[in-house]
Amino acid sequence: MNDYVACIDDDDLERWPDFFTEKCNYKVIPRENADAGLPVAVMFCDSKGMLRDRIVALRNANIYAAHFYRHLVSNTRIVSESDGEIKAVTNYAVFQTLLDGETKVYNVGKYEDTLVRENGKLLFKEKLCIFDTYRIQTLMVTPI
Repeated sequence: MNDYVACIDDDDLERWPDFFTEKCNYKVIPRENADAGLPVAVMFCDSKGMLRDRIVALRNANIYAAHFYRHLVSNTRIVSESDGEIKAVTNYAVFQTLLDGETKVYNVGKYEDTLVRENGKLLFKEKLCIFDTYRIQTLMVTPI
């Protein structure tokens, strides 16, 4: 988990898809939607190719205020392990600093992850970023 958030915090986003399986699920979803079983997500990708496209768009097409993220993550709790899949939960807080130097709490929630081992490495088959924050203050272009 530390390598995952460091990749985002260090703006090494081209490496971000490498943490996932080829066929994967990545969602950033409000807690109220997750609790109600509603599938609407703020950010959704269902393959490593879509993750890569997300970063290409971020670098070349999206217009947004330049910013930096800094994650704080809790210890990861293993919820279950069966059939080669590990289910885990990790709490997170993301702080965002804009170029004016002001830092704000940007997004807080939990990761609900399904991991599988491929070539001796644990990869995300599914990563749900379920956020408690009711209002996202700026356009969410960078992964959580």
